[in-house]
Amino acid sequence: MKQFIETLKNIYKIEDLRQRIFYTLGIILLYRLGSFIIIPGINPEWLINSELSRQTAEGVMGLLDMFSGGAFSNASIFALGIMPYISASIVIQLLAMAVPYYQRLQKEGESGRRKMNQHTRLLTVIILLLQAPSYITNLFFRLPELRVAFQDHQTFFYFYATVVLTAGTIFVMWLGERITERGIGNGTSLIIMIGIVARLPHALVGEFISRLEQKVGGGLLIFLVELILLFVVFVFSILLIQGTRRIPVQYAKRIIGNKQYGGVRQYIPLKINAAGVMPIIFAQALMFVPITIAGFTKSEQVSGLLAHFNRYTSFWYNVVFAVLIIVFTYFYTAIIINPNQMAEDMKKNGGFIPGVKPGKKTAEFIDEVMSRITFPGAVFLAIIAILPAFAVLLGVDQSFAQFYGGTSLLILVGVILDTLQQIESHLLMRHYDGLLKTGRIKGRAGY
Repeated sequence: MKQFIETLKNIYKIEDLRQRIFYTLGIILLYRLGSFIIIPGINPEWLINSELSRQTAEGVMGLLDMFSGGAFSNASIFALGIMPYISASIVIQLLAMAVPYYQRLQKEGESGRRKMNQHTRLLTVIILLLQAPSYITNLFFRLPELRVAFQDHQTFFYFYATVVLTAGTIFVMWLGERITERGIGNGTSLIIMIGIVARLPHALVGEFISRLEQKVGGGLLIFLVELILLFVVFVFSILLIQGTRRIPVQYAKRIIGNKQYGGVRQYIPLKINAAGVMPIIFAQALMFVPITIAGFTKSEQVSGLLAHFNRYTSFWYNVVFAVLIIVFTYFYTAIIINPNQMAEDMKKNGGFIPGVKPGKKTAEFIDEVMSRITFPGAVFLAIIAILPAFAVLLGVDQSFAQFYGGTSLLILVGVILDTLQQIESHLLMRHYDGLLKTGRIKGRAGY
């Protein structure tokens, strides 16, 4: 505890780090305040015990409400959250692998990155122009008072509500970019995490009350068991995110004048889950597509294939979700890890992997190692992501089960660790001990 307090004092001493943290907290506060601003024309009393509230209490809609920090069920101007921007990012990154124009942009450095970001923003607006009317259609279906109030002006409400929702998401996207640029951590991931954290106390209290009143069998003893198992899942999630495979690299000796350079052995730390939480975010964004389609229907029970994707406890939802996570883990790992570039840099600096020829053979070796360690990492990531479905089957309340593994837990753990590591890097640059120094988990995999 003494070390932790000392670290907080060190953080406060560094002016740049202190300003970044306060700036991030200010942006987060602004985002949370916006989550309670309701779309003009909707009476807040209509939302109390409405079908919209019951709809978001279960199923995939509950996940969407959680990612938006409750803005979805509040009919807020931020109701669509940051997920449309995530969906647009997925499409642009896929194009960067298949379309020569976007491949050239990737190689142009900062100017190319700015152009790709601009295209991502434009595509986000296009997605919003599809998702916003879907959400408004759902509002008309779930809120009978809204239908009565705008009985003769539905087209007008559709128009200005679409503009408001689109502007709201664009503003959230801008807030995320400001955090990334001037704050601490990845802004987009932090905004999603804040939405999840905002729903955690409500879910925890709801599960405790349910067990206390024995509405769900087992009483408080089962509640304590749930908390212990949740802690175990947290630990395994941290091991997954922090786990690395270290590849030894030997540097040749060079004698310049009277000094000797090189000749030391270092290590390349290859993460088991190099993609972090991005595969989860990408896969979840795609899983919301069927909900967008279903939003245009006015049927109480969505029939056919869409019905399976409206419940995160269904068999096909979890199968497709797990496959998408595995695919996106390989996809995102291929984007951020370039074995050819690593081998080339190693060769230029006089380094080599013992027993492996420099150049092409080194690139092939790194690629083979990454393929071997990425597969178990991707499978374990998928297993944790579908744990909430099993928790619900075992009797855990749906609102609390969403934190029992799944997308929310992995995003929560991943973003917190990433943010702490960024804070630690600022401290270490100024010769202070970081937040992760005490009790650090050494996640080394034996592959």
